[in-house]
Amino acid sequence: MAYFMNTHAHHHTHDHHGHHHAPHGNAFVIGILLNSAFVIAEIIYGITANSLALLADAGHNAGDVLGLCMAWGATLLAKRRASERFTYGLQSASILAALANSLILMVAIGGVAWEAIQRLNSPEAPAAYTVMAVAAIGAVVNGLTAWLFHGGHHDLNIRSAFVHMVADAAISLGVVISGALILKTGWLWLDPAMSLAIIVVIMFGTWQLLKQSVSLALHAVPASVDAAKVKAFLGGLKGVREVHDLHIWGMSTTDIALSAHLIMPEGHPGDAFIHEITHELEDFFHIGHATLQIEVGDLDSACHSGCI
Repeated sequence: MAYFMNTHAHHHTHDHHGHHHAPHGNAFVIGILLNSAFVIAEIIYGITANSLALLADAGHNAGDVLGLCMAWGATLLAKRRASERFTYGLQSASILAALANSLILMVAIGGVAWEAIQRLNSPEAPAAYTVMAVAAIGAVVNGLTAWLFHGGHHDLNIRSAFVHMVADAAISLGVVISGALILKTGWLWLDPAMSLAIIVVIMFGTWQLLKQSVSLALHAVPASVDAAKVKAFLGGLKGVREVHDLHIWGMSTTDIALSAHLIMPEGHPGDAFIHEITHELEDFFHIGHATLQIEVGDLDSACHSGCI
């Protein structure tokens, strides 16, 4: 929606663009069921096979299940209508879900890392054939789950689910390789070493997710938007002398909002002009909620709120 103002009158137009809530409901259900079943299998066989690598992977997969549940819940909440109290609805629930997911994963992998370091000092023999078989199944399960989310790269929640599933599939293949190497070489330290390798991969992906979700929670300009280019675009519009009080933030992990003051000495250009700008902001920058205030420059236009 857009609200436009000059020094004499207020012009209101409402444009709702860019609601990218993809229908991933079935993907969430299938992914949660598949991974829950596999987590149970990994825990059982990780204990019976005495494999820390399997238990490490099970811990991460459990985090993924929780993450999928939170992401699915946030997607459902984001579809709720706006109210007088929540004027944007509950779209930001997706940001909170991504943030909570990343924090939980960081805590979980810290615990597994400590156990792996302890096990390096006194490695124990795992049942390599069992480890390889379970890990191979995991590669298939995680690969299938990743495929279910392959079309949602515009959404931080969906993208994090996709990346985690792809990483898990690769990690499971790594466990298969470590099991084969243990059978060939007898090097028992390979199991905890593979656990640490798994943790490094997980930590990298989780750290990226954490940084992005914290940035969105703090209303930073989304990574997909170049604020300088947006300001240059607005400043280059016919009749615009200056742009100030420009703010760009993520309303959710998919929807982006903008507010700005445009100084136009010749007066308000008309609603058709503004309507065209909002569509161009959507087309060029994927900004679906634009709030533009038109000023003729009679008053002090200095920015007093830490804006760009």
